[in-house]
Amino acid sequence: MKEENKGNYGDSDIQVLEGLEAVRKRPGMYIGNTNEAGLHHLVWEIVDNAVDEALAGYCDDIEVEIEKGNVITVKDDGRGMPTGMNEKTGLSTIETIFTVLHAGGKFGGGGYKVSGGLHGVGASVVNALSDWLEVRVYRDGKVYYQRFENGGHPVEPLKVIDECSVDRTGTTVTFHADPTMFETTVYNWDTLYKRLQEMAFLNKGIRITLIDHREDERKEIFHYNGGIIEYVQMLNKHKQPLFDDVVYVEGREEDILIEVAMQYNDSYNAAIYSFTNNIHTTEGGTHEDGAKQALTRVINNYAKQNKLLKDNDDSLTGEDVREGIVMIVSCKHPNPQFEGQTKTKLGNSEVKKIASDVFGNGLERFLMENPDAARVIVEKCMTASRARLAAKKARELTRRKGDLDITNFYGKLSDCKSKDPSECEIFLVEGDSAGGSAKKGRNSMTQAILPLRGKILNVEKARLDRALSNEEIRTIITAFGTGIGDEFDLSKLRYNKIIIMTDADVDGSHIRVLLLTLFYRFFKPIVEAGHVYAAQPPLFSIKHGKTIKYVLTEEEKNEYISSLPSSTKYEIGRMKGLGEMNADELFETTMDIEKRTLRQITVDDTIAADEIFSTLMGEEVEPRRKFIEENAQYADLDI
Repeated sequence: MKEENKGNYGDSDIQVLEGLEAVRKRPGMYIGNTNEAGLHHLVWEIVDNAVDEALAGYCDDIEVEIEKGNVITVKDDGRGMPTGMNEKTGLSTIETIFTVLHAGGKFGGGGYKVSGGLHGVGASVVNALSDWLEVRVYRDGKVYYQRFENGGHPVEPLKVIDECSVDRTGTTVTFHADPTMFETTVYNWDTLYKRLQEMAFLNKGIRITLIDHREDERKEIFHYNGGIIEYVQMLNKHKQPLFDDVVYVEGREEDILIEVAMQYNDSYNAAIYSFTNNIHTTEGGTHEDGAKQALTRVINNYAKQNKLLKDNDDSLTGEDVREGIVMIVSCKHPNPQFEGQTKTKLGNSEVKKIASDVFGNGLERFLMENPDAARVIVEKCMTASRARLAAKKARELTRRKGDLDITNFYGKLSDCKSKDPSECEIFLVEGDSAGGSAKKGRNSMTQAILPLRGKILNVEKARLDRALSNEEIRTIITAFGTGIGDEFDLSKLRYNKIIIMTDADVDGSHIRVLLLTLFYRFFKPIVEAGHVYAAQPPLFSIKHGKTIKYVLTEEEKNEYISSLPSSTKYEIGRMKGLGEMNADELFETTMDIEKRTLRQITVDDTIAADEIFSTLMGEEVEPRRKFIEENAQYADLDI
């Protein structure tokens, strides 16, 4: 029998959220979250509207200003938003755009053929999440103005406040994010810089200006007549291209525009990034699949027709032809359908064939017209093929043959007893000494220990076959259980947490970077899924009475000491390296789930991450030196 009187549930409990109330009640549904990423999403929504004007052919210049107090102003020289009355709402069109969800020129097909703002919620959501917003429209020789406050409420109706030249058109939106809705309202210059630069690359000819008026005046102009050709050149700037020209192909079918730009370099990693209507499709989709399919087909056909592949040679695989490639795939679609876990995968089935045909035809033409570059490409792919076959043989050594306790990986891995991956974690520990303490101090039910001897191979400078000849790397691959390369399977990961545990010194930092490079290049889904962590050994111990407090930084030490009563006597101890700690100390400070501090390693921007790994771990010395000089101020030298 159901229990009675556990609370009334009646007609009055059903709430109807009117206007913009729904946005303020559940902001995450509209902008993802209310942290720094969500804050910047407000800027993207307004900029997207300006870019839509550019895509329609009516806008050349967009300006984004960060005013003092973190006020944002976005200006464009488009047609200017319509200023008449809207028949359905009875409000001015301006007020409708900024106060009614799903109101915009992106649904009927008349306003915009292609749009990055897909749902028509952009301007109204920004208004809802701002404590004030002002819009000025320059149109028909007049300046129209309206102000909204307290989450999108109009102060007064749209009005004309001035006259302007009949030739002047455009829209200016100024807003201040509501501090009660966001964890922070401080904009990050680098975040704005990267996204606006990306928008300029993806829309050749548009000029986007970013200005920061807060402390040190900063200004950057992004203007790329070459579009994604210049994007590929920038991504390749710290690498050695195999030929001078960037392959560029553009074509339109069924109102769907496909652009592809690509160039090979002498590295061993593929960097393929795809976009739909300026949205980074991080999970790929049909446009990316079509371009990859064409790449494999065309290079194989060219190699066979020109006798570069012998009759007894196997065909080149997709993995072979993508080694060392930098490629941008951009699709402009009037009705994109997104799918995938984060809605960043293009699902339109018709796009695959269109992308394959457009890029395939263009690539065939390039190879025929540039035989020297074509030969270099095929030779690169054939070398990758030979390395893949060698790696396949080496990979056999990393496959598990029954229980891990039997093989025991040359005596290295001390596995945990539990076979439930969700509760298991593995520590990759620097050195045998720390590894020995970790083995003694661990919780053997859920914690596995893998000591690492010395520094592993820098895989940024090595193909998979060479990486697999490295015993330490083979042991890591075997322990993880996922396989590697085209056999990788995230569902077979044996540990929910992979924890890098190294000393807080230069050598420890180097080992950590080498491991992160390995994970990013060969196990990227593990990083993207949030399974990789860095242990944070404490720097100081503070003892007073019977209490011992461990702290990670000088600042934490000073803060904790200042919180103690002035009469308290205390002792400060500088913590030893991992290898100098006994088992109890290591467990208490670094491994105990109840007390330890872990830093999760995440990849928010794959393009930026790829560039940083190439800069820091690649062959070129000068970019690395420049990066270190520019970022030395952020390093913690108290180690």
